[in-house]
Amino acid sequence: MLQSLIDLAFDTGFFYVDWRMIVMWLVVLVLLYLAVFKEFEPLLLVPIAFGALLANLPTEGVVNKPDSPIIAPADGIVLDVFAKEGDSVFVPRVVRQIPTRISDVIKSKETAKADVENYFAELSKITSKEGRKDVFLKAKGIPDLLSIVRPTVPDAAAKLNYLDANTSFKVSYKGKALEVRPDDLFVWAITSGNVTEELVGAGEKVAIGTEILDVYTARVGGLYHYIQQGVLLEIFPPLIFLGVGALTDFGPLIANPKMLLLGGAAQFGVFITFVGALCLGFTSKEAASIGIIGGADGPTSIFISNKLAPHILAPIAVAAYSYMALVPIIQPPIMRALTTEKERKIRMKSLRKVTRLEKLIFALVVAIFCILLVPDVSALIGMLMLGNFIRECGVCERLSKAAQNETINIVTVFLGTSVGITMTGDRFIRVDTLSILALGVVAFGFSTAAGLILAKVMNLFLKEKINPLIGSAGVSAVPMAARVSQVEGQKADPSNFLLMHAMGPNVAGVIGTAMVAGFFIATLAH
Repeated sequence: MLQSLIDLAFDTGFFYVDWRMIVMWLVVLVLLYLAVFKEFEPLLLVPIAFGALLANLPTEGVVNKPDSPIIAPADGIVLDVFAKEGDSVFVPRVVRQIPTRISDVIKSKETAKADVENYFAELSKITSKEGRKDVFLKAKGIPDLLSIVRPTVPDAAAKLNYLDANTSFKVSYKGKALEVRPDDLFVWAITSGNVTEELVGAGEKVAIGTEILDVYTARVGGLYHYIQQGVLLEIFPPLIFLGVGALTDFGPLIANPKMLLLGGAAQFGVFITFVGALCLGFTSKEAASIGIIGGADGPTSIFISNKLAPHILAPIAVAAYSYMALVPIIQPPIMRALTTEKERKIRMKSLRKVTRLEKLIFALVVAIFCILLVPDVSALIGMLMLGNFIRECGVCERLSKAAQNETINIVTVFLGTSVGITMTGDRFIRVDTLSILALGVVAFGFSTAAGLILAKVMNLFLKEKINPLIGSAGVSAVPMAARVSQVEGQKADPSNFLLMHAMGPNVAGVIGTAMVAGFFIATLAH
């Protein structure tokens, strides 16, 4: 009777709650407060925050995976397979952070042997039949280990504390004696079910993606297992760009082409952060993905991370979208620190009227030139200019309204919650994730400062002075950054209107960030 009550209590999910979940609940409350009561970009923060809340609850039918084959994570040799046809495999309701390599469980070179042996001993206890019956062991959130694969090409980054490539550790798991190395890869169960076929045996060579086991479960995938495919398959970012293009008036940029320089200056933060991330030990692909946060462009950050560093896509996407939403908090102190009150009061002459033909030619020329220059971002630039051409041509009003409203609103809800649902406590309360978030702030700060400083430099040579505040709008957060320039300008002079002037560098920043992302993809992806 007592055991039945314990099992019933465990089924409620309370046993899965840990301190990291509670910390993330507090983070969610802060985000919702900023969105609802301070109105800091609620269209972004509300979906992200609610997705983060779902991520830190023991949900069912939200993120669980359907039945699918277990595949090899790299080219290599299968050391062993720990399940056979007819065996049941288990994945807990909440999966904690699990290692991808043997080196991930090693704390230092001196304790490496003990660390690996202790981990496999604990793992054997948790994944045993008796362990599955123990609610406290099940609540540790560790799925069954199904195989270990040794990569054909050793990964130098996996050698913790300069462990030699041939360093080996003798361990035992499910009655099998193994000799593992630091860069050997774990292959975990991804869904609870039954093994229907064992496709690869111990000692066999496999290519990345080769099926090792076939697992069947009667459960279909969770809601966000499918919705997140819009991120993983790079569908959402181009659709967001389609909507942005339909919402954007490129007239201010066409009327004052000098604003392209301010949009370009904002990319300075991207490259500074790229160098900083390299210095902190991130790989060049990871550093490039982190650096794009400085462009304050969420869709582009997702696009490049998915191609170069998918394993850190979650913290990069969260940082990019969170900082986009927090533009009204991050930028003003930098703007006031780098400009004088006299500079903030500078009034700019009204922009000339740009004809419809100019706008149509601009959309076509930019699409052709940018795609020829950087083909890797064709999807983003193509959709951006398609949306803008639909807006400006004057004969596709229904399509323009759909892109501006229904399309971008629906995609924003799904993209925002998909980003938020990656914010699990065990994944985010880690040093490397916090480093990415910190580097994102640095990137954003440098991008803002670079635009302000270039505007001040340009004023040394221009007869018609530029209000330096519009330089901060060179980041891609459209139109949030332009609105911040307007607000700060009116604090200095209530009758000064900078919004249309700030939209020039703002939309230039969108193009600039996409081009920089394309450069990184072209040089690093191959």
